[in-house]
Amino acid sequence: MQNIEKTSFNNRIKSKQGFIRSNILFMALCSIGLFVTGCGGGTNTGGTGAANQDASGGASGGASGNTVKIMSSFPLTGSSVGQTQTIVNSIKQALDETNSTVCDGKLKIEYESLDGATAASGKWDAAREAENANRAVSDPNVVAYIGTFNSGAAKISIPILNQANLVMVSPANTAVGLTKPGGEPGEPEKYYPNGKRNYARVVPADDLQGSAAANWAKSLGVKRVYILDDQEVYGKGLADVFKATAKKLGIEVLGHEGIDARATDYRALMNKIKAVNPDMIYFGGITQNNAGQLIKDMRNVGMAQDKVKFMSPDGTYEQALIDAAGKDAEGVLATFGGIPPKQLTGAGKAWYESYKKKFNAEPEAYAAYGYEAAKVVINGIGKVCKNDRAAIRDAVLGTKDYQGILGTWSFDANGDTTLTTMSGNTVKNSKWEFVTLLDAKAK
Repeated sequence: MQNIEKTSFNNRIKSKQGFIRSNILFMALCSIGLFVTGCGGGTNTGGTGAANQDASGGASGGASGNTVKIMSSFPLTGSSVGQTQTIVNSIKQALDETNSTVCDGKLKIEYESLDGATAASGKWDAAREAENANRAVSDPNVVAYIGTFNSGAAKISIPILNQANLVMVSPANTAVGLTKPGGEPGEPEKYYPNGKRNYARVVPADDLQGSAAANWAKSLGVKRVYILDDQEVYGKGLADVFKATAKKLGIEVLGHEGIDARATDYRALMNKIKAVNPDMIYFGGITQNNAGQLIKDMRNVGMAQDKVKFMSPDGTYEQALIDAAGKDAEGVLATFGGIPPKQLTGAGKAWYESYKKKFNAEPEAYAAYGYEAAKVVINGIGKVCKNDRAAIRDAVLGTKDYQGILGTWSFDANGDTTLTTMSGNTVKNSKWEFVTLLDAKAK
């Protein structure tokens, strides 16, 4: 992420004062070290038009005494929208199944989807995410926040929501430090200024996915790997875990460096990598940080698919990656911190068929996790049956032995899911195809 002047950022935040004073937010962001480019507007009305919509697709109105609200924040502008819109669809699907009510119909739940991206960035934006979190906090009827998609965005919203006792459940964040000691000083405590946890996620963290990726690489016969990352929280964190595990497995790490995500081409970099003769390039990052161009230039300099593999994490496990890399995406490998929708069984399979029927489309990878996140939030609200943020937070984080579409699982003391099964996938005939289940705990 790129730095901007602190004064410029502070001025933007001051103009968005809400429930939490701007100086508190500024201190929280300073402690996290997230000053990045981009600016947010006063309200989130841009993107795909999904913002400011309730569960039935209409505009959210004012809430009454027997109404509470769920807000979500995902990048709905830019190439992530193919992935994130299916998450929003799944949240709506979960609410529709209960007619957006709980407690025997006594409490109505409204839903508002916010866009966490800007047109200028084409992906998630730090100022916009802070704006969204403050918007949720300042609305007294909001009792839960579903998001974010990107781990960097979560580092901004968690401390804002934490001070207001607002529970946050992510279907997609995987950075280790959000819930347990990671790669940065003060993690995870610095994200929880009031001393109580308010955040959980329904996907396994990167310490599991990075390990699973390295084990998969080893099983594929990889002996020499060159590692790249996009220098964001998610991408670098995964690359670091992959690197550490690869070394333990006896895979030679030829190099590790961060890329300039705005570069027009990577031919010089790829020629340098080609000269050291790797079996595989591992890229820790997201599609929107030029993953498609990396793949194109890798192939363009002569690192053919049958000679040098390209593996990346679930930040690229989306149609957008195939669209960006074109024909060169063929054979690309990606881990996913879960199981693809088509591979779900039992209740998961029933959900998959229901989603396709309802939306007349194939759900992307994180749709099932969006549905699961929504269901545990709805269940938590249903246990409390009133507008009480702290009580709903405790009910959601206390989820144990939940029988959902992903299987039976619990949140542990850190807010992490007890699920550990992941998957390996590849691009075949311009589509993602499931290859194998991966054991994240394999050694």
